[in-house]
Amino acid sequence: MSEPLTPPEDPQHRPPRPGPVKADVLVVGAGPTGLTAAHLLGSLGVSVLLVERNPTTSDDAKAISLDDESLRTLQSAGVADAVYPIIVPGTGTKYFGADGRPLLHARGLGDQRFGHPFKNPFAQPDLERVLLKELRRRSCVETRFATRLFTLEQHDDHVTVGVGPSQGEEPAELFEVAYVLGCDGGRSTVRELLSIPMRGESFPDVWLVADTLGDAHDQRYGMHHGEPRRPTVIVPGRDGRCRYEFLLHPGEGKPGDPPPFELVRELLRPYREITPDQVERAVTYTFHALLADRLRDRRCFLLGDAAHMMPPFAGQGLNSGVRDAANLCWKIADVLAGRAADALLDTYDNERRPHAQAVIDLSVRLGRIVMTTNRGRALLRDLLARTAMHTPWGRRYLTEMRYRPDTRIRSGAVVPLDGQVRAPVGTPLPQPRVLHGPRLQVTWLDDVLGHGWSLLGVGLTNADWAAAARAGLPAGTRVDIVLDDRFPRDHPGRTSVADADGQLDASFARLTARFVLVRPDRLIAAVFEPDQIGRVANSLHRFAPRPAAEIHVPATEQHPAPTGQEHTGRQAAEPGRSAGVPRTTSVPEIQGGPR
Repeated sequence: MSEPLTPPEDPQHRPPRPGPVKADVLVVGAGPTGLTAAHLLGSLGVSVLLVERNPTTSDDAKAISLDDESLRTLQSAGVADAVYPIIVPGTGTKYFGADGRPLLHARGLGDQRFGHPFKNPFAQPDLERVLLKELRRRSCVETRFATRLFTLEQHDDHVTVGVGPSQGEEPAELFEVAYVLGCDGGRSTVRELLSIPMRGESFPDVWLVADTLGDAHDQRYGMHHGEPRRPTVIVPGRDGRCRYEFLLHPGEGKPGDPPPFELVRELLRPYREITPDQVERAVTYTFHALLADRLRDRRCFLLGDAAHMMPPFAGQGLNSGVRDAANLCWKIADVLAGRAADALLDTYDNERRPHAQAVIDLSVRLGRIVMTTNRGRALLRDLLARTAMHTPWGRRYLTEMRYRPDTRIRSGAVVPLDGQVRAPVGTPLPQPRVLHGPRLQVTWLDDVLGHGWSLLGVGLTNADWAAAARAGLPAGTRVDIVLDDRFPRDHPGRTSVADADGQLDASFARLTARFVLVRPDRLIAAVFEPDQIGRVANSLHRFAPRPAAEIHVPATEQHPAPTGQEHTGRQAAEPGRSAGVPRTTSVPEIQGGPR
């Protein structure tokens, strides 16, 4: 449709005519998802206008956990080092049973997957301030606060948008952009203007969340206390901060009503004494499990809470928004640059929707199990968990959080070939430390790959590489993976890496004599033998009609790669959330803070 999604024009008051294009992409909402999207687009040289209806970044400590995938995404945008000082490099979540005794400590796999700690507490206001400060260094990104989106009208080749001061009643200016990203939360203006409903469940349980100061907790992990009379979550943070969340009993509070200090103090009494000045924030809320009907509407996209809202018990609300940005932004950059066709943008919905729904479902299940108020169910939960912890398989399943949804993408911009029983197509590429080039520099694999597509070869010949070059694969950086403790030696047109700590060999040993095609978001698009090069190239042609050149970002837009051991513990690289009530809604209530 090309009709305006706004009321008809009043002839007595004509809005301003569209002005010149101000940016390639309009990002609406400067929360963590919008700021991340702006960083990713800016790092790829895309011009961005970021608008936020509020006058400043948020002072509400909503989200409280960054996972290793999100930190890897921030690494790719060049801002991970700036974020590390405000997080607690954490060690997962410890679960306690109905009797108060520990059940298990879910640690994940540490930094073995993606080169970053697995689960990391932080304060959302700190994260937003850091991301905004770093964003203002990008000359191709403009930020406007106290500014909101009023109108949008989609055309075949652009979107006309009307923006203006948040306190105004009409847009102050109209201009054209190529794409609009709705990162504007649960009450998304973009989603409302596009008439996209959200479907799922809302839950009646009321929770109180209190962010406190001067706290003595020193654990680097979250704690879920499964006492059915009062399920409680505690997440220690930096510098004496601590997040407490309590399930309220009927009559103790209504969602959105400020809780009295006396209630906060009584709930905290088993854990600490507190004074009013030590309560940084205290709110009550309910939560939702909702997913938008579609994530793409022609030239407009929904990301983060605008696209999906979930209970906080899996700690994936914010992280799912970061995944959205990581999946979408490189695709927009490739289409804008002519390296890919519009069909690539359709893959955003079919790649992100299944995983977002799976994470929503997991969050609901965890809430019903871990935070149950039914004593019989709680005792059964504890018995099953303790029994499982006495078996190797059960211990791995619980402590490594193997109950989390499979992130594998099975359809979209991936090429799963027949006969590949264990090929990791559609999964994230691991990020081990590697020895890079003849100088044997110890660095992280992503820092070698740079921006854009990359093609990795494991034990292949020069002739194999020549055949890949002739096929026109969408590969920018070409990398030889050298196994078995041999020296990495560069060759014309490609670099070389070898194992530094055992993880490279462990990740690639079973892929010998194969190519591994990696997308800019570090997802494995294809694993194939040399005689399958043509099939892979043909399969990807509808997404990338031209071979993708390596992306070169102007020096003024480059952020340094994560360096040093001060925050990351990494060796420096060379520079370069009861039963639900069915619900369908367009504009849900504000959701409580995801962990």
